[in-house]
Amino acid sequence: MESKPKSDPGTIVTLLSIMMFLQFFAWGAWFTTLGAALATNGLGDIIGAAYESAPIAAIFAPLFLGLIADRLFPSEKVMGVLMLLGGLLMLAMPAVGAMEGGGKILVWFILAHMLCYMPTLGLSNTIAFTHIPNQNLFPRIRVWGTIGWIAAGLLIGGLGWSTSFNMFWLGAGSSILLGLFCFALPNTPAPLKDKPIDLRSLFMVDAFKLLADWNFLVFAVCSTLICVPLAYYYGQTANYLTQTGFPASAATMSLGQMSEIIFMLLIPFFFRRLGIKVMILIGMACWVMRYVLFAFGAPDQATWMLLVAVALHGICYDFFFVTGFMYTDQKAPKAIRGQAQALLVFLTQGIGMFFGYRIMAGGSLFKVIPLNLTVGDYGKQVTSSDDYVDALTKANANLEPVSFFETFAQMFSRDLPATLDANLLATTMNEWKNFWMLPAIMAAVVFVVFAIAFWDKAETDDADEAQSKDV
Repeated sequence: MESKPKSDPGTIVTLLSIMMFLQFFAWGAWFTTLGAALATNGLGDIIGAAYESAPIAAIFAPLFLGLIADRLFPSEKVMGVLMLLGGLLMLAMPAVGAMEGGGKILVWFILAHMLCYMPTLGLSNTIAFTHIPNQNLFPRIRVWGTIGWIAAGLLIGGLGWSTSFNMFWLGAGSSILLGLFCFALPNTPAPLKDKPIDLRSLFMVDAFKLLADWNFLVFAVCSTLICVPLAYYYGQTANYLTQTGFPASAATMSLGQMSEIIFMLLIPFFFRRLGIKVMILIGMACWVMRYVLFAFGAPDQATWMLLVAVALHGICYDFFFVTGFMYTDQKAPKAIRGQAQALLVFLTQGIGMFFGYRIMAGGSLFKVIPLNLTVGDYGKQVTSSDDYVDALTKANANLEPVSFFETFAQMFSRDLPATLDANLLATTMNEWKNFWMLPAIMAAVVFVVFAIAFWDKAETDDADEAQSKDV
């Protein structure tokens, strides 16, 4: 067994924390408000396709890691090259987005960038776990990723770039900076170098066998389905907040990551007292509540309802995803825990989010199977959005510029110009209400199915016992 490279633990933690900060700063700089920027620049029809790049890349990332990155080259060098390539691709995006008819080309650039970025999520974890003296240090390092995402949102909001393609410049610069920084990270040899390709592991064959367990099957199916309404949040929240009058939607959405840090720290406390099922149900219930608040806050643009909906992201994410990863680690035999976690990411961030973005945008599968799911008027597209955004942009054209620091106060407030057409505003907000009701219904259905069908008794006590056996 190879010994881990010996380095000063304090220096290692600092280097790895900077890596995590830059990695998620580079993503958060543009992903959160991409929908708002596209809608404002007349490209609202490609929002779904643009966001689809993330799940598509998430599906192929494990294959890249298993076949190439984990076998041929040091992890930090692979990550450095990928971040440099991704940054260079992003440098071209502002010009591509401004081109006449450049929307479809922009989607391909975003997909190419995400194909470079997604494998780095696994690579950064490999680099971190290789060099930290014990796993208990990992949360202290990983939390800097969330801080980086928050910092990117605040900076984008402060610069007034929430609806501007200038955000790509910030994403490109931070990607290139991280790419260069990776070459200063300690050497991390390819973890599977000189080992034969294990197709069973690569295609998660043993992990799929876990689906023979009824409770894990229910958990896996519900995890996949709940990510369909989750796509609505990532794909349209920034656009929605901008249209309701939040001038710095990127900064406003960072409230969700701030609450995520708080609830991340509380996970062990709740896990011991509530158990897996109750925690996951709380996470799902908060998803329902979030979309209901968005829906009923739309007609009157109720500021407190919209802010609470964004802040609920911490519970939505931590109580579902973090608890889900813990449950998966508990259910999987030690030898295939990596496969099991990869399977969960494949199902949620890959399959679930892919179909979520398709349904959110009213698209189709292979241009044959329509995915424009609606329940009556619920789920219909906001057809007046383009006219409304154009009117809102013109109405805001003569506003006095706001200073960098003044924008931070605006993350908690919203204001619409008095000259805005009242009928157009009312029509658009009623359409937003119907739009948000569908993900609320979908999340509620998944909540009920999970509550009825999931009855795994092996919760916190068994998890503690399993961990003690592994020590």
